[in-house]
Amino acid sequence: MKPIVALVGRPNVGKSTLFNRITRSRDAIVDNLPGVTRDRHFGDARWNDKAFTLVDTGGFAEGDDDAFAAHIRHQVEQAIADADVIVIILDGKGGMSPFDADLINILRTADKPVFHVVNKIDGEGQEKALSDFYSLGIDNLFPVSAEHGYGVPDFLDELTAGFAELTAEEERSDAIRIGVVGKPNAGKSSLINAILGEARLVVSDVAGTTRDSIDSVFTRGDQTYVLVDTAGIRRKGKVSLRLEKFSIIKALRSLERCDVALIVIDAEQGISDQDVHVAGYAHDRGCGAIFLLNKWDRVDNRDGKALKRFTENLRMDAKFLNFAPVMTVSAKTGQRIQRIFPIVDQVYDQYSARITTGKLNKAMDQALTRTQPPMHKSTRLKFYYSTQVSTRPPTFVSFVNFPGGVHFSYQRYLVNQIREAFSLDQTPVRLLLKQRTGKNPAFLNKRSTHFKRKKRSSKRPTKR
Repeated sequence: MKPIVALVGRPNVGKSTLFNRITRSRDAIVDNLPGVTRDRHFGDARWNDKAFTLVDTGGFAEGDDDAFAAHIRHQVEQAIADADVIVIILDGKGGMSPFDADLINILRTADKPVFHVVNKIDGEGQEKALSDFYSLGIDNLFPVSAEHGYGVPDFLDELTAGFAELTAEEERSDAIRIGVVGKPNAGKSSLINAILGEARLVVSDVAGTTRDSIDSVFTRGDQTYVLVDTAGIRRKGKVSLRLEKFSIIKALRSLERCDVALIVIDAEQGISDQDVHVAGYAHDRGCGAIFLLNKWDRVDNRDGKALKRFTENLRMDAKFLNFAPVMTVSAKTGQRIQRIFPIVDQVYDQYSARITTGKLNKAMDQALTRTQPPMHKSTRLKFYYSTQVSTRPPTFVSFVNFPGGVHFSYQRYLVNQIREAFSLDQTPVRLLLKQRTGKNPAFLNKRSTHFKRKKRSSKRPTKR
């Protein structure tokens, strides 16, 4: 098990900047506005061949006017309780604060190692700023510059000195990554909280509460899942704050890391254009997808046909995801929450499917015989052979004499035939068309009526 290291401190001391440097990423949003990080943020880190999990937290402060101050304090306290090691970040440029003393006193009661880091120290000449912090009764301070990297290697050497090296087996993960996406205030964080059974994420009725993408690990039976809560995605015309633009970029990037996207829709408000836009983002990135109609407990379903109406509207408005299952849930009451994961497993199994070349070409031959390829410039289109080139999602390549002459409707017909032949009805399927070059491979089904065999020459080679 990798050690968990929590970064804590008052607002705007550079926790997220240090998080990004240690994890060698840009996963934590960094901005000069205090209070940017509200939720705990998890990231994998490695130093000296020792792996650990780093947790970024919201700024800790008492009596803050921010409406989220109580939420942030709870998240910090929970991060401290969950962590194996705690790192408190102090502001070397701004100096001491009463909040620093309050937090240090709280940490003295924690029965775990605590490292005290003074940030914004850009070189040896600025280390004199450390003298003020020794008055807090701290024996060992680490001067660093999270922005420029000064002192960070020495700090990490000390931090990881007691960590064990992980074996290759421990590092492997077969977790299914699930992105939870949707427009603001659709109930994404509430849904994850209902799944985890704890207030792991900040939940609020204020649209835009979640700014970072948050990873949470959840185990059900023998299967591990990684749930990624993302910022609500708004239409471009409604995005004005620079910070919110970063959040949208992060939400889209999180989809690229996910296997299955749970597209959360506020069923009480109905399906909006923005819900369809969000679904389009998931489709463009090749994710498996499941529509979750949240807040179903508030929907008028007296005639028992509400789900049918919602599903028909979704199939009409988001035709590109007509393979995605549709479920009704309520994050507030817990209605059907546990039924999500059997569907996720089904989608993921199809999303990871591997079809042998022989079976694929047999199915393609049957499809080509059932509906003959059209003509292109007075020449019949010929599909020579097909093969699967990747999974997640299943991606196939067909070699054709004129790839540009294949109409999208015929290509869609072939995709549907592949779906039907191999029970891939709940996953995206990609079919790429390429020009045939070189000789035909040995595995080609030569009995296919759509395979143009190369004629043998009847002439014998001349003896020299």
